[in-house]
Amino acid sequence: MTGQPEAPAPGEEAPEGQPAGEVLLEAVGLTAGYGDLAAVRDASLRLHRGEIVAVVGPNGAGKTTTMHALVGELPLMRGEVRWLGRPVASPLHRRVREGLGYVPEVRSIIMSMSCRDNLRLGRGDLGHALELFPELEQLLPRRAGLLSGGEQQMLILGRALAARPSALIVDELSLGLAPVVVGRLTEALKVAARQDGCGVLLVEQQARRAFAVADRWYLFRNGRNVASGDTKSGHQAMEQAYLASTGVS
Repeated sequence: MTGQPEAPAPGEEAPEGQPAGEVLLEAVGLTAGYGDLAAVRDASLRLHRGEIVAVVGPNGAGKTTTMHALVGELPLMRGEVRWLGRPVASPLHRRVREGLGYVPEVRSIIMSMSCRDNLRLGRGDLGHALELFPELEQLLPRRAGLLSGGEQQMLILGRALAARPSALIVDELSLGLAPVVVGRLTEALKVAARQDGCGVLLVEQQARRAFAVADRWYLFRNGRNVASGDTKSGHQAMEQAYLASTGVS
């Protein structure tokens, strides 16, 4: 690998009106799981700079396992993960130092610490987090455990984006949140992608919600990515692929 930008694969065209950016993160034939059991098999995907890519599928489809493998939290059984154009096998904390951001499904904050101190745990500028989520400014002295679910997720995402990562993986951002809060969160992701050039990989069970913000999508089912496409072609292609993958006619 030379680290030079690659041409997009079929179904991976650049967002309309934008050239394909540098390939930041790529999985090639990724197989990973727990013990001897492979939970995801032969998955391949690609994330370019400045785009939002949705990973959708039902519960148990292998989405979160794939993310754990991509960030280095889970060893590979087969295949390869490439980060910034190079094969990578380093742990998560080293990838974070190189510009990979990760927001896991489980909310990663320290409940007994203040909102301000939780933001300081990140590598970024507190001021940038407040630019993205000005709602947090009045909450800075408050313990994180006293925040609402939506406020906690703003805190977590604000901390991740304040570091201005090259790429950000977000797992189930909208889980259990009101639509208005989800809108605030996804708007921040769009700002990061369009203004800062961050590549965003967004795992989402609600396909329509993901489709509304993403440039491209991958569909997972039974541990495999069974379809992919771009959102310019409209909802129908993804809906048909989703229904076909679940056996609904």
